[in-house]
Amino acid sequence: MLMTQSASPQIDAELLKGYADKIRVTGKIAPELYQKYDVRRGLRNPNGSGVLVGLTNIGSVHGYVTSESEKVSVPGQLFYRGINVADFVKGFQSEHRFGFEECAYLLLMGELPKREELVVWKSELGALHRLPDGFKETAIIRSPGVDIMNSIARAVLTAYIFDPAPDRLDLETTLRQSIELIAQFPTIAAYAYQAKAHYHLGQSMVLRYPDPELSTAENFLRLIRADGYYSRFEAEVLDLCLVLHAEHGGGTNSTFTTHVMSSAFTDTYAAVAAAVLSLKGLRHGGANLRVMKQMSEAKKKIKHWDNEGEVADHLWNILKREAGDGTGLIYGLGHAVYTLSDPRAEMLRDCARALAKSKGREEEMGLYETIERLGPEIFNQFRGGKHDLCCNVDFYSGFVYDMLNIPNDLFTPIFAVARVVGWCAHRLEELINGGPIIRPAYKALTQPRKYVPQAERG
Repeated sequence: MLMTQSASPQIDAELLKGYADKIRVTGKIAPELYQKYDVRRGLRNPNGSGVLVGLTNIGSVHGYVTSESEKVSVPGQLFYRGINVADFVKGFQSEHRFGFEECAYLLLMGELPKREELVVWKSELGALHRLPDGFKETAIIRSPGVDIMNSIARAVLTAYIFDPAPDRLDLETTLRQSIELIAQFPTIAAYAYQAKAHYHLGQSMVLRYPDPELSTAENFLRLIRADGYYSRFEAEVLDLCLVLHAEHGGGTNSTFTTHVMSSAFTDTYAAVAAAVLSLKGLRHGGANLRVMKQMSEAKKKIKHWDNEGEVADHLWNILKREAGDGTGLIYGLGHAVYTLSDPRAEMLRDCARALAKSKGREEEMGLYETIERLGPEIFNQFRGGKHDLCCNVDFYSGFVYDMLNIPNDLFTPIFAVARVVGWCAHRLEELINGGPIIRPAYKALTQPRKYVPQAERG
């Protein structure tokens, strides 16, 4: 039987419209005022670079250099604790090992683990994949959510009441909480999906205990699939996705949220839950779903996927707002930092090719690569300028997950399963360095006015 929600009192529609109309008037700020007062909207400089608000030793994103006050595009690079992620991936894959657990150690501890340290670390994480007794019933099963990201955030907040010292901010306690959350996130996400599938979609609910001997990627696939089966190759692809999403510097919206929350000295669970809900946003972790929706339309409207002229015409229609969702955006194209290339997208493209060959979806892969190749040129023709644009990680990640038979509901939760490592590393860094509470300024535009007694308001 599907879950149904009891009706709750609803505000009168006309009354609500009236309130909204008032807010549209009183809340509107003239766009030119932002320039007048030199406001860095979105904490962005006029050239599109981020406003420098902090320092970090954890992750570094490199997509351009500044020469004589001009941005100069360079091939993209991503570094974890100073190590090029491309080299890190090549290292563990050449030894036929899963890399996410080692990646988590590197980001948290600041150095690569020695062989024995990695064995102990993986054993600790493996033992913690299983949720505490009563947790899944309290946090997930008794209130199954329609949105998995909301379910994860609620479960994280519920973890607070299972912690004997949830509000302590010392390093050892915060590190213990971080390690537990990193280990538990894949299980929480998988169980939240199973609960939704059962109570809201009418499917069978399969709840297995995670296997402490398996990697995070293996356990996740085992927990979300009805038969529990996965191939080694599928697990290796998902493992790579987790590594590539684990960290991306301190300035991403969700990671900065972690810094803001941590600077207020709130508890770990509140900080991580806030980051989860930031990542939920369509402009952040939900971007690959927009790519998938856009590609679904493209596959229907483009009759011959190998015809570059037809593909180009469709992209022009998107930019002219005659196709797509009406925003004029080609999703998956462009990035705030990367210009010539996104290293994560390049590695995922290679995986996508291999998966497409094994799944018989090579023609579809060709369409993706054609859009990647034509998109920047058509965008520049449309805008009448010269912008260095590359496809970003979201362009291929959804396609990869789809070929892994992972439901759309889990695309953004997988991002959270990986990025919780970066969030926890940044929280520890914020607390260790003891900065002031983060409090940027907003300029008030209202002028003083007198209070009008109610009888005189008409």
